[in-house]
Amino acid sequence: MAEKPKNPDKHSTYMPKEKKSSKPFHDTPMLDQLESGPWPSFVTGLKRMAMDNNMMVDLLGQLEHSYKTRLGYWKGGTVSVFGYGGGIIPRFTELMGADGKAMFPEAKEFHTLRVQPPAGNHYTTDMLRKLSNSWDKYGSGLIAFHGQTGNIMFIGTTSENTQHFFDEINEYGWDLGGAGPCVRTGMSCVGAARCEQSCANEHKIHRLLVNNFMDDMHRPALPYKFKFKVSGCPNDCMNSIHRADFAVIGTWRDDMKVDQKEVKAYVGRKGRKYVIDNVVSRCPTNALSLNDDDTLAVDNRNCVRCMHCINVMTKALSPGDDHGVSVLMGGKRTLKIGDTMGTVVVPFMKLDTDEDYEKLVEIAENTIDFFAENALEHERTGEMIERIGLVNFLEGVGIDVDPNMINYPRTSSYVRLDDWDVEAEKWNQRKAKAAG
Repeated sequence: MAEKPKNPDKHSTYMPKEKKSSKPFHDTPMLDQLESGPWPSFVTGLKRMAMDNNMMVDLLGQLEHSYKTRLGYWKGGTVSVFGYGGGIIPRFTELMGADGKAMFPEAKEFHTLRVQPPAGNHYTTDMLRKLSNSWDKYGSGLIAFHGQTGNIMFIGTTSENTQHFFDEINEYGWDLGGAGPCVRTGMSCVGAARCEQSCANEHKIHRLLVNNFMDDMHRPALPYKFKFKVSGCPNDCMNSIHRADFAVIGTWRDDMKVDQKEVKAYVGRKGRKYVIDNVVSRCPTNALSLNDDDTLAVDNRNCVRCMHCINVMTKALSPGDDHGVSVLMGGKRTLKIGDTMGTVVVPFMKLDTDEDYEKLVEIAENTIDFFAENALEHERTGEMIERIGLVNFLEGVGIDVDPNMINYPRTSSYVRLDDWDVEAEKWNQRKAKAAG
């Protein structure tokens, strides 16, 4: 065995047989300490990659220097591939020696490429093997699945190799994601492919939205970032309600389905006290009650689709059959104005026909156009809505005010109460006309 990095993590299961990188390891006493705890350390992974990659050797040296001085030494710049304006996070070292040369020359450029994942993060081993081989050829070998925006993060390459890596992966079907003030890479949950709670075609929604705004993703031209996220049910596994400017969440509008036979079986296994304490009493709107015969009564009018009871009693309870989506806008944490959840702008819409999907894309187009024209620099959608008011925003994107958009209309600052009766009557007339 060749010389190993100091203090190999006891949790590590792999170490190269021989050191192939030509540079000797830097002395890293502070980084070594991070490997001494009870948990696996990222330092061990970096040292393992440094066995055959000089860039990672110098990266460890710069990181150790940062720990000593308690300062960061990366600066930005401009790095891109031909025809694109975004998708790459540039990093250049600021650590220079007395001779004006980089103190850690192999890591003087350490750029990150954001690559869009497939909808629902469905990969094949062949896809992953191709990507890994290309990154071993042109980059540091360090990959993150996935970044906060949802991209595959290929961390650490030079300006020259950025173009080579992109050209190679683009040949077999991959594209850069968003970076900068642009439409960002979309995310969707695993959805109907594997989840029985799915109420929508998450992957179709994801691809339609992303493909329609590909130019806005590759060529940043917005005041700030704009994110799409798609969750197939109110569990919202993508956390879209507080992470997306445009969140699409699957839901249903008929009654929740109840299999009373399975309810009785569940009560028989767990006991009435357990069901009352952990299911019935935890309903946020008191819409559940357990009958004397161990059947479950559901007040569907007051059900708010929190999914708790369905998650606990998966065999007995399930979403209704009248599926659709809700659209929320303005989620992001943390904003200048504080943490903000998305505001419901479309309480429910069906997605059964091509026209329905076109309508969803049209709403997204109107929203991005309005955001581009009216948002301040470095202002997210939620901050813009807070600044100009929800009514003005809805008017700008062409969406009618709907009482279902808010929980408490009599106390909401978004609604003028002096003409509420008039607006309510207009809504009732629209509803009657739509019912036909």
